[in-house]
Amino acid sequence: MDTPPPQTEPTEPTAADIAAFKEQLGRPPRGLRAIAHRCPCGQPDVVETAPRLEDGTPFPTLYYLTCPRAASAIGTLEANGVMKEMSERLAADPALAAAYRAAHEDYIRRRDAIEVLQGFPSAGGMPDRVKCLHVLVGHSLAAGPGVNPLGDEALAMLPEWWKKGPCVTPCQDTGAKDTEAQDAPEGDAR
Repeated sequence: MDTPPPQTEPTEPTAADIAAFKEQLGRPPRGLRAIAHRCPCGQPDVVETAPRLEDGTPFPTLYYLTCPRAASAIGTLEANGVMKEMSERLAADPALAAAYRAAHEDYIRRRDAIEVLQGFPSAGGMPDRVKCLHVLVGHSLAAGPGVNPLGDEALAMLPEWWKKGPCVTPCQDTGAKDTEAQDAPEGDAR
């Protein structure tokens, strides 16, 4: 697959981005800080979320995949045993394990630059196993190629989900962010 190019920096979400997120996940965004990556169709496909919910509960998923087409394709990879195979390779390949540990450290560094979650792991099973390809692909899209080797591998296995056009067509409201946009999303993006 020809992978989508990374953004140079996260961008401030617009009202249209918030509307797209609402339509992608079927609920308002919570904890939305920035658009970490845009699909080639123009819609957000990875958002950056706050490390804590408004009530102070830690939420370590910094990069949250929102595109339902990408999420569905990743779910197929997970159902086909890709996570188990990757975890087995981590245990047998010291070079891959070292690169994956570096990805974990990158994830923690990026999250800690926003707010330190002392004693909380990164996400997706890093650094010792593969628990969620959605998180790893989100990290790869946000950070760019070469940062998360298993996220990059999973991304390369995906079909070009954007080729059919935007996954959602939300109302292009230009109003201000609502207060619901300030909490972190719950659970997996699927």
